[in-house]
Amino acid sequence: SGTEKKKEKPPGQKEKKEESHSNDQSPQTQASPSPQPSSQTLQTHRQTQESKSSAPAKSIKKSLTAEKPHSAWESSDDSRNKLLRVASTSKLISKVAKNADKYVGEYIKMFMRGRPITMFIPSDVENYDDIRTELPSEKLKLEWVYGYRGRDCRANVYLLPTGEIVYFIASVVVLFNYEERTQRHYLGHTDCVKCLAVHPDKIRIATGQLAGVDKDGRPLQPHVRVWDSVSLVTLQVIGLGTFERGVGCLDFSKADSGTHLCVIDDSNEHMLTVWDWQRKSKIAEIKTTNEVVLAVEFHPTDANTIITCGKSHIFFWTWSGNSLSRKQGIFGKYEKPKFVQCLAFLGNGDVLTGDSGGIILIWGKTTVESTPGKGPKGVYQISRQIKAHDGSVFTLCQMRNGMLLTGGGKDRKIILWDHDLNPEREIEVPDQYGTIRAVSEGKAEQFLVGTSRNFVLRGTFNDGFLVEVQGHTDELWGLASHPFKDLFLTCAQDRQVCMWNSVDHTLEWTRLLDEPGHCADFHPSGAVVAIGTHSGR
Repeated sequence: SGTEKKKEKPPGQKEKKEESHSNDQSPQTQASPSPQPSSQTLQTHRQTQESKSSAPAKSIKKSLTAEKPHSAWESSDDSRNKLLRVASTSKLISKVAKNADKYVGEYIKMFMRGRPITMFIPSDVENYDDIRTELPSEKLKLEWVYGYRGRDCRANVYLLPTGEIVYFIASVVVLFNYEERTQRHYLGHTDCVKCLAVHPDKIRIATGQLAGVDKDGRPLQPHVRVWDSVSLVTLQVIGLGTFERGVGCLDFSKADSGTHLCVIDDSNEHMLTVWDWQRKSKIAEIKTTNEVVLAVEFHPTDANTIITCGKSHIFFWTWSGNSLSRKQGIFGKYEKPKFVQCLAFLGNGDVLTGDSGGIILIWGKTTVESTPGKGPKGVYQISRQIKAHDGSVFTLCQMRNGMLLTGGGKDRKIILWDHDLNPEREIEVPDQYGTIRAVSEGKAEQFLVGTSRNFVLRGTFNDGFLVEVQGHTDELWGLASHPFKDLFLTCAQDRQVCMWNSVDHTLEWTRLLDEPGHCADFHPSGAVVAIGTHSGR
């Protein structure tokens, strides 16, 4: 990353300040760096000056501001776009870095993944060049990842035959062995992972990511990576140049032993593509709907059927060669839900859907009379309705023994259903963990739960829940390491302050502040920690 130092203001010269698009923050708050790719990153305190005494200084500032009048920065969107365009050129960064050596400054500007981050130089440093050092030769290796992404994702916690729980957070896919307390990490992705599917062989895994930018600000395309969960070797990278914005959901085929992969992207049309993933070839592609799509799945026994669901719809797709044809699920006398949230399948081939009204619907395939010159058509129709949860049915999990687990949103209940879909057992996830985002089968009687407050729980109906993974639920801003103990403290936009043990990777304690925490530091004695907050307290 390049650095740019702010030059001291020559006597008698005026200094112009560009307004940040956030008017409710003080300049000190605006200068706070954001660790995540959001609009807050661009609240960096930008200053320009009219310096006629120094030609190099003038050229630096000209290249950064492009001599735009003040009015051009009034729109936050314009500001964001212009700043990103400036940040996206590595040549500019290196030029700024070279020129910066000539000046003493109050801050350095670092470009991380193309985004400008302001780092203030301590007030007792008179000359930055006196303390500037080269990068160390040592390389860092990821040891442990704290947290899980459940708040805005679903169906992303599974138990593998290796005894590891697989889940993701940021751009890392974590394989966590909760018995041995060890982690392994798949690090092939270049930006945030948003969905995960396990191959029928339970070894290979497909994960889809969002679009992003590299360290120089160049765009990175969304794609799917198929990889081996034992060796962590990438087997295939799929969809570069095909998907827009990101990968929303995906699934391996089951009837043909996982030869194919279907993917829904995050474009306006939510394109459905079918891939022979080992050959990296796209077989079929079609627009699904402009509405939100929440899930896609291959039928487990009918190799030519793919099902998608989401806002106010369920579609049954017939896949033949390079063509996909759509039949819309008809709700008829049953109330049409706002969202069809999740899918599962019974042993007889019937389709189960869980929806935002707390209803489970069973869709059976019926054969209607054939039209002249064509064979009989199969149509899915609702055969049964079950009121399952108060609030949404957020996830369905078909178990090895043929029984069904369902997870509710509002009621936070996990219910076990017998083979005739009668409720047999239920348990409520405690309120402090949030609502249910993912449920999957664990060892023996156990099940795994991912929640909206970013917990991964392991539980049984008899014994309740154990916390296996936890973390912050919003942008993490403050980080401080204890001066001599194996502890570190984090504070975040979610107002939580957490003290972590870095030896056994556990949470020592957590407190809730009145407002978001932005920075933290320990006293040299290690007995006290100071936390700076959003409002300047």
